[in-house]
Amino acid sequence: MPVEHSLFQFLAKALQIHHRFLAGRLSRAEAPIYVIGNPSADLDSIISAIVYASFAHPRPHVPLINLPSVTAGPELRRLRPEFVKSLWLSTHPPAQDDQTWADTPESAGPLLHDHLLTVADFISHLEHLPDSPDTPISADAVLVDWNALPIRSPDHLRGQGSLPSLPSITFTVLGCIDHHVNENFLGPITDPEQPFLLQPSGSCASLVVNMLDKMDRWRRTTVPTPPEHQLAKLAMCPILIDTSNFTAKEKVTDSDTLAYSFLRSKISSLPHGNTEKPWDHNSFYEEINTAKRNSLDLLTVEEVLDRDYKQWMESPGSNSQEEKVEIGICSMVRSLPWVVRKAETAEAFLYALEEFAKKKELQVIMVMTAFTTGSDGRFCRELLVYAREGTGVRGVEAFVQRAGAELGLEEWKVLDGEEGGELGDAEGEDKTMRKWIWVQGDVTKSRKQVAPLIREAVGSL
Repeated sequence: MPVEHSLFQFLAKALQIHHRFLAGRLSRAEAPIYVIGNPSADLDSIISAIVYASFAHPRPHVPLINLPSVTAGPELRRLRPEFVKSLWLSTHPPAQDDQTWADTPESAGPLLHDHLLTVADFISHLEHLPDSPDTPISADAVLVDWNALPIRSPDHLRGQGSLPSLPSITFTVLGCIDHHVNENFLGPITDPEQPFLLQPSGSCASLVVNMLDKMDRWRRTTVPTPPEHQLAKLAMCPILIDTSNFTAKEKVTDSDTLAYSFLRSKISSLPHGNTEKPWDHNSFYEEINTAKRNSLDLLTVEEVLDRDYKQWMESPGSNSQEEKVEIGICSMVRSLPWVVRKAETAEAFLYALEEFAKKKELQVIMVMTAFTTGSDGRFCRELLVYAREGTGVRGVEAFVQRAGAELGLEEWKVLDGEEGGELGDAEGEDKTMRKWIWVQGDVTKSRKQVAPLIREAVGSL
C-alpha cells in the first residue's frame, strides 16, 4: 500500500487518533497500535518507530517517543537536535540559507508539539481526561529497538506490561523488531500481520526497512511516491549514524547493506520533474553527525548522563536472598575529561554521578564514552564504573574478572591531551560507592555488548 500522506500529515493524523482513543471515541478495531522505541530515545529508536508506523496497517499506528520527562516542543529540539535535523533534511531540499526551523528550539518547538507524541505528553493527556489519570487502560503496542517492557504483567502474562511513567496503561505487545539480546519477555508472535524480527544489525532502522519489505508494506519494486521519498531519507539517518557512514565495519551487517540498497533506490528514484540535486549521502551524514556531536554542549551534566541511558534489573543467581541489582549505563559521544570540564571539577562530576545513581536507585552505574581524538583522528572508548558496596561491588569485580580481557580494559589515561586527568585520582562524597576507570582497548564493543556482560556477571553471584 503506497504512502500517500506526507510525513508531517501522517504524524498529525496519528496524534489526532491518539487523542480520540483516550477520549473513548474509537472502537476496538479502530484503536491504535502504539509503536514504542526504547528508553534511550536515540535517533535509531525514534525514527524506527516513525518509519514502521507510517507503513503499518490496517489499524492505525501511533509512534510514541519514550521520553517520560520531555514533551514534544522546544525541549525535544534541545535534547535531540540530531533528530530534528534529520526531520528537516528528510522533508526539505538542501537549505538555501544558513537558518532553518531545525536550528533553534524556538523555531522547531511549535511544529514538534503539533506532530509528535512523547511519554511525557501521554502523561499530560491522561491528566486532562474526565476520569482519573490512574484509571486502567489497555492498549496494543509494537516494540522497536528493544524487546521487553520494564514493568512486566503482575499476572506473568508473556508480552504484557507497562512503562514506569505510565503504570495505568497495560500494553499488549503484538510485534517486535529489535537488534538487542532477547529479554524473554515476548510470547510467541504468529500473526502474519504483525512483525517479529530479533536479529543483530548496526541499526534497528535497517531491520524495520527489511521487515516492511518482507511484509510487502514497502515494496522494493515500486516507484516511490513523494512521501516515500521523505521516509526513505528519514530511515537512512540512523543507519548512517549507527554505522559511522558505513566506516565502522565491525557494526555493519548484511541487514544494513540490504536496507541501504533499498533506501538508496527509493531516494534516487525522484518523481518526474523534481529539480532537487542528486542526493549526497556524505554531506547528509555529516550534517546529522555534527548536530549529534554538538548536542551535548547544550545540556547540563545530569542531562548528559540521562540523554542516552538504559537501565536493567538483574538478580544474583546463587542466593535468592540477595537483593536485586539495578544497573544503569550512560553512553556519550564525548570523553570523560570533556564532561569533567563541563562539571568544572572532577569532584563535581563524581557528585553529579552519585546523585544520578541515587535518583535512579542504582547499585551499579557505568559511563561509556565513544569519541574521536582531535590529534590523530583515532576512535576511542573509556569506561567508568561506580558501584555500591555489597552486591554492586561484587558484581563489578566479577565483571572485571570475566570480561576485562575481552574488552581490553587498560589503566585509564587522558587520550587526547585534554585537561581533566585529575578524574583518575578524584574521590566522590559517597563513601559507600567504589570507582573504577579504564580505557577500553576493544573499541568495537559498544553498550550492546557491554550490557550483557555486566548483567551476566551480576547474575553469576
